[in-house]
Amino acid sequence: MSNLAAAFVLAAAPADAEAVTIAALGDSLTAGYGLPVDEGFVPQLEAWLEANGADVDLINAGVSGDTTAGGLSRAAWTLTPDVDAMIVTLGGNDLLRAIDPANSRANLRGILEAAQEADVEVLLVGLEATGNYGPDFKQAFDIMYVDLAEEFDVPLYPNFFAGLLDAAGVQSEVARYMQRDGIHPNAEGVAEVVEAIGPSVLALIDSVE
Repeated sequence: MSNLAAAFVLAAAPADAEAVTIAALGDSLTAGYGLPVDEGFVPQLEAWLEANGADVDLINAGVSGDTTAGGLSRAAWTLTPDVDAMIVTLGGNDLLRAIDPANSRANLRGILEAAQEADVEVLLVGLEATGNYGPDFKQAFDIMYVDLAEEFDVPLYPNFFAGLLDAAGVQSEVARYMQRDGIHPNAEGVAEVVEAIGPSVLALIDSVE
């Protein structure tokens, strides 16, 4: 092939699309608490997405111990110009501290407003409250994710632990997928979480124009 012909072929070839950059805003579940770096939620999810054909860069914006208020305080500087989409996984520490769901709802709304203003697509990831604080608390906590997803027209993945719970099948088997604290998944548990949530993240990537 002549130099002229080679130059024409290169000029005519489409440029490679840039990778979609996703910020994962969350707490210790996102940060990968108690696990080697490459076995946490973000690295396992990124590997799963790439194995399923996605060109993606995931930013681990998880901070152990963070509440929805902490997430709100970090939202603005997490949403840098290179961020195309965001996964929001917050509320677990609010639940552990019995924070009024009305406050949690307001904080999550602030995060979604910041993403909306930045024109960033969002996948909202919920959690399900236990009955420890009574049925009224549980109902208010669980429904806030549903209501906010509808209000802001964003996709909702209802329960971060869904894949792990499905894999366990029965409550007595859940411990197999958890660390000793009974709160955070082990590497095998994270893999089940990722396998289940992965398709929703692929859909999020597809929604980025």
